[in-house]
Amino acid sequence: MPNTENTPLSRSLRRLPPALWLLLSLPAAAGIIPDSEAWERWRPAAETATVTVDHSPWGVLLATYLVTDHPSGIHRFDYASVTAADRELLDTYLDSMAGLTVSKLTRAQQQAYWVNLYNALTVQLILDHPDATSIRQIKDGFFSIGPWGRDIIEVEGVVLTLNDIEHRILRPLYQDPRVHFAVNCASLGCPNLQPVPFTADKLDALYEAGARAFINHSRGAQINGDLLTLSSIFKWFKDDFGDSRSERLAWLATFAEGERAEQLKAWDGRVRYAYDWDLNAP
Repeated sequence: MPNTENTPLSRSLRRLPPALWLLLSLPAAAGIIPDSEAWERWRPAAETATVTVDHSPWGVLLATYLVTDHPSGIHRFDYASVTAADRELLDTYLDSMAGLTVSKLTRAQQQAYWVNLYNALTVQLILDHPDATSIRQIKDGFFSIGPWGRDIIEVEGVVLTLNDIEHRILRPLYQDPRVHFAVNCASLGCPNLQPVPFTADKLDALYEAGARAFINHSRGAQINGDLLTLSSIFKWFKDDFGDSRSERLAWLATFAEGERAEQLKAWDGRVRYAYDWDLNAP
């Protein structure tokens, strides 16, 4: 879920001659937030559950390394403390997920599968780059702003990227904007990594909890005087939350608590967007 606001790439591009800047920046910018275009290959699903998906290894890792009581209210993952044995557990879990036949899962099982896969792969990426202080430091080439376009796993003989999972599968196939509060990009600005794995029976409750926790935290929405600061998620993916600013603010208000809900619904002041890409480590 990267953006181009004040990044090293954007600053470098702005130093180029205007004609060259236009030539280079437009194609690059066009691919930074991929279109939400459904990959029909992954749409088929079972009507009833006949396959059991074991997410318990991921649950063990979350219970062991996810810090949920940080005073900031942001869940932190203790990457530095992961043991060799638990790193092997993560790799084995991801191998088992890659070996599943996704079409044999129900739609709810599939959503849980893809969310857990995305989050576990992201943790694996950070563990593979222990010196990274931001996921955006994990790059593939000069114009790369992060690892989201990297071939990262093969499922049913199909190679997938994190962008594929989020923007070609989760967002378009299931059409639930709450997924933005389920996938985690290992950053402080990101919605919290949930302390338990997503499963079909917990999917809606975890989606709901993630949305409420984020929108009621300052990094989701914060009002200071006549200025409303929203997470850049609501800018990058604005169409997922409504067709107009008022519709989007009304959507946020449904998850907000107390006075914040009323303020969001009636807001007609300034709006800015912010995001913190620092690693979500303790």
